[in-house]
Amino acid sequence: MPRRARLDAPGTLHHVIVRGIERRRIVNDVADRKNFVERLGELAADTQTCIYAWALMTNHAHILLRSYEFGLSGIMRRLLTGYAIYYNRRHRRWGHLFQNRYKSIICEEDSYFKELLRYIHLNPLRAKMVKSLSKLDRYRWSGHGVIMGNVNCDWQDRDYALRWFGQKEGAARRAYRSYVQKGIDQGRRPELVGGGLIRSSGGWSAVKALRRTGAREVSDERILGSGEFVKQIIKEAEASIKYQLPLLDQGQRIDEFISKICKDEKVPLEELKGGSRRRKASKVRARIAIGLVKTHGVTLAEAARRLGVSTSAISKIVKRNS
Repeated sequence: MPRRARLDAPGTLHHVIVRGIERRRIVNDVADRKNFVERLGELAADTQTCIYAWALMTNHAHILLRSYEFGLSGIMRRLLTGYAIYYNRRHRRWGHLFQNRYKSIICEEDSYFKELLRYIHLNPLRAKMVKSLSKLDRYRWSGHGVIMGNVNCDWQDRDYALRWFGQKEGAARRAYRSYVQKGIDQGRRPELVGGGLIRSSGGWSAVKALRRTGAREVSDERILGSGEFVKQIIKEAEASIKYQLPLLDQGQRIDEFISKICKDEKVPLEELKGGSRRRKASKVRARIAIGLVKTHGVTLAEAARRLGVSTSAISKIVKRNS
């Protein structure tokens, strides 16, 4: 079955899951964990992406984020490609580190924001990476400790998360922790990451009830939300796709232009899009950016998306060479 297109638009809330290929490790030690988290933080700041929850496990990671103009694909491409290059060099390995296609689920915020905040942050406890909630309160490799005020990650939007639990920080933090504690006995939550109908209906019990009554519910494997929310997202996506169809030929030409220069200069495409700061990669990126914007009339935002950098970075390159 062919893969379905990703759904995304500025302001969309996503639950992203990245896994190591064949369930292998994506981090070996503290240095790897630190590098992954720092890259995530730099990207959040650089692209103005709001990250509300995250958990870095041994062979996978969860991130709850809101995408903006840079787009989910651009963010994830930079994060995963850049980290994979670092990891392979450090551990002297070759080949893919991550599964080829990360999982992204669009989430209905009113119904699921708090649930996902709790679900993601309880991952280390469920996996027995920490022994208790009090240990999780100070755990460095999850956003829970940030919300509790015990771990410093300026790039995580803890204020927005806490506002779901109260207006005053102290009371909100206590309410949030109590909410997380109540979720410990719930165990794994397949309705949050399972099939589309399971998500849209609120779990297997609701699906069975629908089957008994003969009722139908609109669902989509890419969306976590009610049937009405699913219909709204699909309708918006269809309108967006229709608008973008005339740009497909231009997109192909852009890819060919970038690939040709990378081949001529002997710079791997993955390194270029992974945000590498190697001098030669930076020079090639600047050459491509100038060609796309000045010669081919590509917008700054589109050039940035294709090259895996921010729009402001493209703007600076163009200004320096004006």
